[in-house]
Amino acid sequence: MQFYVVDAFTGDAFAGNPAGVVLLTEPADPGWMQQVAAEMKHSETAFVLPSGGGVTGLRWFTPATEVDLCGHATVAATQVLGGAQVYDTRSGLLHCTKHDDGWIELDFPADAPHRTEDDVSRILPGHTPAYVGRAKENLFVELSSAEEVEQAAPDLAALRDTWTGRMIITAPGREHDFVSRFFGPGVGVDEDPVTGSAHCCLAPYWGKKRTKTELVGAQVSRRGGVVAAVVDGDRVRLRGQAVTVVSGELHV
Repeated sequence: MQFYVVDAFTGDAFAGNPAGVVLLTEPADPGWMQQVAAEMKHSETAFVLPSGGGVTGLRWFTPATEVDLCGHATVAATQVLGGAQVYDTRSGLLHCTKHDDGWIELDFPADAPHRTEDDVSRILPGHTPAYVGRAKENLFVELSSAEEVEQAAPDLAALRDTWTGRMIITAPGREHDFVSRFFGPGVGVDEDPVTGSAHCCLAPYWGKKRTKTELVGAQVSRRGGVVAAVVDGDRVRLRGQAVTVVSGELHV
């Protein structure tokens, strides 16, 4: 089987978020896919299986578990396959396109957070959030400034013990509409470099606050990356670049 490593949401190699992509030739055992993802050690590895009728099967695994939605590994898969793709996933059918200019567009479901009374003082000691809420799978916390997001050092053990084990932190940006970081110790990813699916929450949240539908967010992890987003009703269109850095064969 062919496999690839692709840096997503970046135009430069060794930046953005690396994802594994495995091109399956037949349906694979989920336990085997989990072992491959653990061996790859990327935040997510995508497993791609053309299933006929113009639809391609797509599943995503972290080193620890299968997840319902992953943006950067979908960018990576589309970078490898090229053209327009319709993926059959645990989040339904997803339409994705690699355009002639190299930019990749994902059509994902919106996941706007709603305000809650979650106490995040143990997870973010020393911070006073401007907003705390929940999206479908993530805690969602707005802090006061980009600097606060950049310098935050969450208690990952405390986050792991929550209902989700995953958290987005965000604030207004300096050069972008917003900045963010994503932590997912509950799914085996302490910090994800650039998280496309998090922007399904971030884009509708900041779109409402800034009264605009087209936004650009910077994820300010150590590697960093930029995601452009358009809010379109109950969908979010994400755009990013990608660079293929490794290709090879999987022998087991």
